[in-house]
Amino acid sequence: MTHPTVVLVHGAFADATGWIGVIAELRRSGIPVLAPSNPLRGLTVDAAYLSSVLAQIKGPAVLVGHAYGGALITVAGAAENVVGLVYVAAYVPHEGESLGRLQRDFPESLLASNLKEWRYPLLGGDSAAEVTIEETAFPSVFAADVPEDIACVLAAAQRPLATAAFTESASVAAWRTKPSWALVAGADRTISPEVQRFGAARAGAAVVELPDASHAVVLSEPTRVADLIREAVTATS
Repeated sequence: MTHPTVVLVHGAFADATGWIGVIAELRRSGIPVLAPSNPLRGLTVDAAYLSSVLAQIKGPAVLVGHAYGGALITVAGAAENVVGLVYVAAYVPHEGESLGRLQRDFPESLLASNLKEWRYPLLGGDSAAEVTIEETAFPSVFAADVPEDIACVLAAAQRPLATAAFTESASVAAWRTKPSWALVAGADRTISPEVQRFGAARAGAAVVELPDASHAVVLSEPTRVADLIREAVTATS
């Protein structure tokens, strides 16, 4: 059986190495995997970058998005060669909806009160805002079920997210035409589980919930995450 390529899309405050355990699991199953670096500059720019990656993949692809990466696969997943979408502790926006709007009807997570703002330069001399998680709060907010020494390294190495990512609207919702799966992290303090459940239900996704999983579920539960991805790969092969 020829498997589609699994494209793993990381979210904010992280990088592609967070998928290390999931990549190992999928490769043991003979599934081709690619984990590109997410620019984290805003939904429009980041989705366009992901679309360019997909255009260079031969054959079908299953997109997997963690956290903010879920918004990117929602948009870029409209590509013709995408055959399935997997959301992991992720945002699942609708067409015309921003992440800020998606979260507005739900209680705030601990993320909102633990962000630190930075500035970065734009072409022409202007600047824009980006955010990270306060380093001392990172372990409890992002990675509560990851060993503390690892969580502290992740806190120091986190990649900032441009604040434009919260206000730009999704231009399309690929889950309206593509089959989808979702893993809900029940102890997530970064994206509230209620937001995850709502988006997954609206998309008609097949849902697995891990009640004790933190936002860093791709690191803490790689086998469970890989199991759901393998389910999607099998269904779309």
